[in-house]
Amino acid sequence: MNAWPALERSSLDRLLRPRSIAVFGGHSAVMVAQQSRKLGFAGEIWPVHPRHDRVAGLRAVRGVADLPGVPDAAFIGVNRYASIEVTRDLAACGCGGAVAYASGYAEAGEEGVALQAQLVAAAGGMPFFGPNCYGFVNYFDKTMIWPDQFGSAPVQRGVAIITQSGNIGLNITMQKRALPIGYLITLGNQAALGHAAAIEAVLDDPRVTAIGLHMESLGDPQAFAAAVARAQARKIPVVALKTGRSAAGAQIALSHTASLASGDGVVEAFFRRIGVARVESIPALLETLKLLHVHGALPGRTIASLSCSGGEAALMADSAIAAGLEFKGLTPAARADIAGTLPELVSVSNPLDYHTFGWRNREALAATFAAMMRAGAAMNVLILDFPRPDRCDPADWDIAAAAMADAAAETGARAAVLATLPDAMPEDHAAGMMQAGIVPMFGMIEALQAIAAASDCGRGLDAGEAVPLLVGVAQGAPRVFSEFEGKHCLAAFGVPVPQGVLCETAAQAASFAEAAGGRMVVKASGAALAHKTELGAVILNLTTAAAVREAASSLLAHTGQILVERMVGGALAEMIVGVARDPVLGLYLVIGSGGILAELVGDTATLLLPASRDEVLQALPGLRVARLLGGFRGRAKADIEAAIDAIMGIQAFAVAHAGRLHELDVNPLMICGEGGGAFAADVLLRMAPEFCDV
Repeated sequence: MNAWPALERSSLDRLLRPRSIAVFGGHSAVMVAQQSRKLGFAGEIWPVHPRHDRVAGLRAVRGVADLPGVPDAAFIGVNRYASIEVTRDLAACGCGGAVAYASGYAEAGEEGVALQAQLVAAAGGMPFFGPNCYGFVNYFDKTMIWPDQFGSAPVQRGVAIITQSGNIGLNITMQKRALPIGYLITLGNQAALGHAAAIEAVLDDPRVTAIGLHMESLGDPQAFAAAVARAQARKIPVVALKTGRSAAGAQIALSHTASLASGDGVVEAFFRRIGVARVESIPALLETLKLLHVHGALPGRTIASLSCSGGEAALMADSAIAAGLEFKGLTPAARADIAGTLPELVSVSNPLDYHTFGWRNREALAATFAAMMRAGAAMNVLILDFPRPDRCDPADWDIAAAAMADAAAETGARAAVLATLPDAMPEDHAAGMMQAGIVPMFGMIEALQAIAAASDCGRGLDAGEAVPLLVGVAQGAPRVFSEFEGKHCLAAFGVPVPQGVLCETAAQAASFAEAAGGRMVVKASGAALAHKTELGAVILNLTTAAAVREAASSLLAHTGQILVERMVGGALAEMIVGVARDPVLGLYLVIGSGGILAELVGDTATLLLPASRDEVLQALPGLRVARLLGGFRGRAKADIEAAIDAIMGIQAFAVAHAGRLHELDVNPLMICGEGGGAFAADVLLRMAPEFCDV
């Protein structure tokens, strides 16, 4: 039998680390038995088949009642109807867990939804992956429930990869990137166990160094956030590939998993809030996990680049900036240190083209590499594409890689060897580097994305306690409030609004204009007039009471009321501040360029509610409108503090009415010069009316 390490027990302990496995079905069950033996599983395998006496060379029994004992785990490879009965029998006998292989459940329409509910009921408290699920491979303990071939090999330490897709999981096991995989878990429909449960289970294993996720849907966001928080408490970084960025991708996720895909900007905000790094491709996911396995989360986004080619240095310069990384600046002392290892013809910089003067000289190369590493970058990268081993001699390249390892050992700095072409890094070379504590990285773009993601993981591990999400469906029948009503609601929460009055006659409008003074705006008022500018229901820049009277008479001919306001003077920038509701993640805040540019330029940032003042402040520099706020081309600086005050007031209103709010849009929020304030110039509010006394 296997020598089981002493691990903290979880609800999935028997399933993921079984000593006995019952397999139900035909060919797929045969594959589970055969592949388990191939991996080295030393426990019992008990086939169950209604007609065959032997399956995969093993004696078969007819049903659960005939098993020689209670199985720790089971593979249910029968059709979707029979799976329900088998699941019920396994739960009744005390089985530790199962993989439900059959498809045709919630992903297949109304009948499938009903069948999946029956499957969950049949399982009772027995945990199971699926249905529509490939199962898992536990490379640590040489145990698996996997109805197919598999790649990778047993390891002592490694990463856990959790994916909804069986085929993506299968493909990942075939990687030749020297990534040590400890657990490969597929989830299928997640009827009973989702990402949160799988994360919790692998966290109980101290051999896990990092967790990688492929996700089509989020499942229960609160449970997921809690699992990630536990991972961070144990200093285990989490990185995710979440599909559904595009409208087409989201639709595919909906039909494939029978679950609702959240809007991508909201998902991004959710991951940022809870400290999960996000990548955009499977190669980037694997490269990130490899880096995290060797070096852990990175303390910053600075890099140092070493290559013997100016062309490669230029590529790194462009690609690193695109990935959001920065090259570590070199102090005069660092420059002198590096220069002392190189001929005078070499120009010292970061990225560094060290030329080939020291090529084949391990000591000389190591001296140069170590000098650059002492500059203090979060990650040091040597670009090195190895020649084809079937036609060329890689000895000279091996010397460069060995010199990088020497330099890392001398300085204690984090180091990677990067092949710009993934096929220019032989697997045996990559494995040797991993043993030496050097990350072998495949592909420049993916490697740089991985470095950025590992830096994001570093910020996540330092994050404080997660703020609860404002999830749930809005209650009550909503109505659209008039602009005047909406402004009245926000003003009660400290949001400045222009001085104004609701009028039913032109004389009232003229009287207000004469008393208030300054430029005026006259607007038609009513809940049906949400977009007044497009309807020609807004008349601006009225400077006399007579002009206001005339404009009021014109609009009152079409509507029963008008809103007359003093126009905001001295505005330097216009922003949009909106609150909407994601069906999975709840209320979120959108800030960005406002006015007529709101939809034209798409300059926005998304934050989950409630957002802290610091979160809002940190989001502003990433907006293009921030250039106007900071004083564009010598213009005066805007009143940023007043803008943030207004945003926080809008958020406070939304949080206070979270149970009834459907939609809130302030566009524009007009921001004046320093000390001039910020004002909600137009408001669209849709919510249940009893929550605002107007």
